Amino acid sequence: MRLKRSSLTGKRSALLAVAGALLATVLAPPVAAAPTESAAATVVPIQTTGPTDKRFNLVILGDGYTAAEIPEFRADVEKHMNVLWSIEPFASYRSYINVWAVEMPSPESGVDCDPGLTDARRDTPLDMAFWGGCNANSVQRLLTVDTGKASAAADLVAGTRSANRQIVALANSDTYGGAGGSWATASGGNALSSLITPHEIGHSLGGLADEYDYYGRGVPGGIHTGGEPNSVHHTLLTEEEMRNKQQKWWRWLGEESLSGGRIGRHEGGMYATKGVWRPSKHSMMKTLGYDFDQVEREVMTQAISRKVDLVQDHTPNTAPLSTSGNAWVDTLHPVGGALDVVWRLDGRTVPATYGSRSLDLRRLRAGKGAHTLTATVTDPTPFVRDPKVRASAALTRTVSWTVDRDAAARHTDGTAEFTSHTATGKPVGAKSVVYAETSHPSSTGPSPAVRWTLNGWPLATSLGNDRDLDLAKLPLPGGRTHTLKARIAGTGKSLTWTVDATAATGAYELSKPVRTVRRPGKPVEYVYDGPFTMKLSARDDQQGSVVSQFRVNGDGWYTYYGWPTDADKPWLFTPSGTNVDDLVYGKLGTPRVVPWDDATPEYRTHTVEYRTIDAAGNTGPAKKFLVTLTPPQG
Repeated sequence: MRLKRSSLTGKRSALLAVAGALLATVLAPPVAAAPTESAAATVVPIQTTGPTDKRFNLVILGDGYTAAEIPEFRADVEKHMNVLWSIEPFASYRSYINVWAVEMPSPESGVDCDPGLTDARRDTPLDMAFWGGCNANSVQRLLTVDTGKASAAADLVAGTRSANRQIVALANSDTYGGAGGSWATASGGNALSSLITPHEIGHSLGGLADEYDYYGRGVPGGIHTGGEPNSVHHTLLTEEEMRNKQQKWWRWLGEESLSGGRIGRHEGGMYATKGVWRPSKHSMMKTLGYDFDQVEREVMTQAISRKVDLVQDHTPNTAPLSTSGNAWVDTLHPVGGALDVVWRLDGRTVPATYGSRSLDLRRLRAGKGAHTLTATVTDPTPFVRDPKVRASAALTRTVSWTVDRDAAARHTDGTAEFTSHTATGKPVGAKSVVYAETSHPSSTGPSPAVRWTLNGWPLATSLGNDRDLDLAKLPLPGGRTHTLKARIAGTGKSLTWTVDATAATGAYELSKPVRTVRRPGKPVEYVYDGPFTMKLSARDDQQGSVVSQFRVNGDGWYTYYGWPTDADKPWLFTPSGTNVDDLVYGKLGTPRVVPWDDATPEYRTHTVEYRTIDAAGNTGPAKKFLVTLTPPQG
C-alpha cells in the first residue's frame, strides 16, 4: 500500500474495487489495442477511440508505485479519468482522446522529498520529487519529473509524439502537489489529486495561466504592476473597455459563469491580489473543484480540437472525379454534438444535402469542363464564440476535389463494413452522440446507409447524416437501460449498444443538527448553531466510479472529494471556513478560498444542492436541502 504522507491520506478500498474496470475501453473502434511491454514497463490502453496518429493521446505515467502497488496506480487513473470526463470540454470531446497508462514498477515506494526536504530520496523510474525537485528555494507543492525519462516512457506508446500527446505523470503520494508545463504532474492519491490533473492540463494543453491571487500560500500577492497581460483570461480593461475594443472576454460578459457567479471582472490573478482582473469569481484555474468557466472552456475546446483533424478520411482527390461517381468524407464525432458538413460546387452551396457525409455527383448537373467541389466540416459547438477560433483549423476543415464530367470514372467495388464506431463494450449515456462509420466500397454508387433502431423500433436520423445519432433528442424513459442498434442497410452487419438512461443515485449524510424542520412541499431544513459535516455518496447500477457534486445558494457546482486532508472524511462546513495549509475550505455561504477573503459568518438559511455524474456521462437531477446557521447564544 502507498506510504502515508503527513496528514494527507485516505483509504483506497473504494477505488481498488473498481480498478478492474480500468482496462476496459470507454470509446473504441472494433479492435482495441492490446497491452504492450518494454523492459519493465507495460503500456495499457485505457480508452481507445481511434488510430493513435489520428487522435489526441493522453499518456499517464506512474512513478513510485512498486509492483505490489500497481493496482493503486490503476485505481488512481480510474478516478482521475472519471473526474476529467465530468468536466467540459473533456466531457463533450472524450471521443477525440485516446488514454494510455504506462505501468513502471518502482524499486522503491513513493517519491523524493515527500513531504519535506529532509525526507528520503527514493529510487523511482521517473525521479519525481516535491519542492521543485528537492530545491529549498522552491515550494513544497511543486511536483517535478525527469522530463527526459518521462518522454522516453511516453515513447513506448507507439505512434505518439509531442505533437499529438499530453503526458501526465502521477506520483505515488497522498501529499497535495502538481505542476503544469509541457508535462503535467499530480500526486496520485491526495483527496484533491483528481482535480489537480485537469488544472495542470489547463496549463500544459491550453496555455491557461493561474488565477491565484498569491504565489506563496498564506501571503497576499500584492499589486500587479505590468501592462495588459497576454493571457486571454486576465486583463486590466474595464468591462466597458472590453466591449468597446472588442477584446478579451467581451463576448461572454454578463452571462452566468459555469463555475458560479457572473462572467465579468473579478480582481486578482496571476499571483497578484490587486490591479489585474479575471472573468469569474472562481474557476478551475483559481479554485480546484469548480469547472472551467466559459472563457477557459473556449480555450480548451480549441486546444483539444487542434490536436486532431475533423476530417478523418475522404474520397481521394489526387485526380479529377467523374460526375457519374460520388464523393464522401469521414468526420470525427464529438460526444456532445455532431459536426456540420456543407458541400459547395464552384463556391455555391449544393442545396438539400442536410449535412450528408457523401454526395452523389450526378445531382450536380455540372457543365462541361473542370469544376471545384468542396466539403467543409465545422464544429458548431456553443463553447466557441470567437469567429477566429471557429474559423481556425481546429474547428473548420475543407476538402477539395476537381470534378469533370469527361474524367474517367473510377470503378472500385468491395464489401461494406463498419470501420469505426462508439465502443459497444460499455453503456453509453442518454445524452451522448453515438456514431457508426462505414467503408465506401463503391466509387460509382452511394455510400452505404446506416439504419438505427431503439428497442427494436426504427429511428429517424438527422436529414442527410445517418452516421451520428444524438440520443439527447430522443425521449428516453429513465429507470432502465435501452438497446440501440445500427446496421448497414442491405447487409446483415450490425452493432449493438446498451444505453444507460438512469443516472446514479446520490445521498447525503449530515452530522446531528440542533433540530430538523419538515414542511409540506418544502425541502427538509436542518438547523445548526456551529460547524457541521456533510458526506456525499453515490450508487449506480452500472460499473465505473461516480462523481458527486454540490453547490450552495446556486453558486458553481463543486466536485465533492471528501476533505482536503483525507478523502474519507466528510466535508466540514463552518461559519467562517477552515484553514488547511493556508487555503480555506467549507465556509457556509459565500465561498472563502484564502485567509484574506471575507470571513464574516452568514447566519441565515442556505440552500445546498447535490447531484451525480456517472461513468456514462449521465448527470442526475439536482436535489436539495436547507441549512439554517444560527448565531451563538449569549
